[in-house]
Amino acid sequence: MFTYDPTAYRNYFEREFTYLAGFRRNTRRYADRVAMTDPATGDRWTYAELGHRVDALAAGLAAAGVRPGDVVVHQLFNGPEFAQLYLATQACGAVGSPVNFRLAAGETAHVLDDSQPTVFVYDTELSDMVAAALERARHRPAVIAAVGPGAPLPGAIPFEELVTPGKPVPEPTRTVYDETTRLYTSGTTGMPKGVPLNSMVEIFSAHDVIMHFPLSPEDRTLNMTPWFHRGGLYSGGPNPAFYLGAEVVPMRAFDPERCLDLVAEHGLTYLIGAPTNLAMLARAQSDRPRDLSALRGIVTMGAPLEREACLHYQELLTPRIFNGYGTTETFWNTFLRPVDLPDHAGAAGRASTDDDVRVVQVHEDRPGRPDERVAQDSTEIGEVIVRSPKAGYAYVNSPAQEAEKFHEGWVHLGDLAVWDAQEYVTIVGRKDDMLISGGENVHPVQVEEALNEHPDIADSLVIGVPDQRWGQRVVAYVIRTDPSLSAADCEAHCRAHPMLAPYKRPRAYRFVDDLPLTATGKKVHYRARTQAVEDDAQGLFETP
Repeated sequence: MFTYDPTAYRNYFEREFTYLAGFRRNTRRYADRVAMTDPATGDRWTYAELGHRVDALAAGLAAAGVRPGDVVVHQLFNGPEFAQLYLATQACGAVGSPVNFRLAAGETAHVLDDSQPTVFVYDTELSDMVAAALERARHRPAVIAAVGPGAPLPGAIPFEELVTPGKPVPEPTRTVYDETTRLYTSGTTGMPKGVPLNSMVEIFSAHDVIMHFPLSPEDRTLNMTPWFHRGGLYSGGPNPAFYLGAEVVPMRAFDPERCLDLVAEHGLTYLIGAPTNLAMLARAQSDRPRDLSALRGIVTMGAPLEREACLHYQELLTPRIFNGYGTTETFWNTFLRPVDLPDHAGAAGRASTDDDVRVVQVHEDRPGRPDERVAQDSTEIGEVIVRSPKAGYAYVNSPAQEAEKFHEGWVHLGDLAVWDAQEYVTIVGRKDDMLISGGENVHPVQVEEALNEHPDIADSLVIGVPDQRWGQRVVAYVIRTDPSLSAADCEAHCRAHPMLAPYKRPRAYRFVDDLPLTATGKKVHYRARTQAVEDDAQGLFETP
């Protein structure tokens, strides 16, 4: 009787079926096809040229002391160097860790101490912040490299010195389960925490985009959001494009006018961004119409797409609008396709092809189990949990938060939702008090701690109010000990605070005598949220 032995298949799959192998296939079969075009300079790289560049950078990283499993942190804007590092770190067996360039110096120092990178690459536009971060950090990377026209910091080298053509290309022994990328996301206190992703996560993420757009080797993509986000790097960014053989067009900073010009002039086929990006694109297209017939779709992430906005974008930009929902830990897990819109606008969509998504009961003393589903009646509220091959299922050096988030193969996202008989999920809020402004997570506790360090502030409460442009605008209620304290004073304090990224600071303040508290003295953010909407409508918040 025949008994199948999967050893040969397992050996191939676990050792050879890597994301990097997929990219290398394209350097041969699509050798002359353009892999990346930099619109800022006009520079282009074919797949063969990009492959040579990646090998030279991988050799340089190895020569600089990077060994398999070592971390390479880079704090860069979208651009060629970011894309090259994404591939080269995998080529030398390292872990590439792109970090938010909007972080404050103290937050960047935390990342350096947490991941202890061998190499740190930064953009010279960030030199002042990076210098302060390096001074605060306990860990000093062995090599610091600078990208950009500015002078490198003392002890740093130009990025090009890491690129060493002709040196031996590393051939590390790694498996599909070894970590390839580490993304940082905000923790419950606001300090960034690392999410480790392996090569299979890279491949499943690429496959997901290829299936859902769908994406083809003939496509040209531009992701309008920063690549350090999961949705930036993986949704139409370098990850799926380089795995498939498509072309990536990086944009250093989002410019709606330039973005639409590139669609018309360069034939971009997919744009990816947040609803705020689409709103700005629509205004730009309305003011100066272009030929957008090359577009095969626009994909939004980070916030629900309202029905009226969806209809407007479909008429003005393209009928093919998509909306994805997910997290840094899990990529996107539900998806709205053009056939779902506009009827299901406002919903997060149904489960992605490879994912299980459920809305389960919420308990005070334990996580909801997968079998404790709430009624599929669009009324009963529960927590969204997912099971996905695109998930990292771990945090770096954060065992307590890891235990809260991951349970028996399921990821508890912290979002509250309802769902219907067809399993369309609609997000209605958060279990915690996190808010999202301009696509970035803001944890009130971190902002409140920073505010409360001001000598004239007794206490504060930070929440978000609806904002047409940013989704939510950060505002603060403040109890002051000195009646002369002004909104401008609070603004100056927040801007100067080393542990508070500028995008997290409140944009308006209201000075009050007390805050809503529980019997045990805990702040009740949800109660203040309703009041803040009313106060904002009445103009009671002071803008610095």
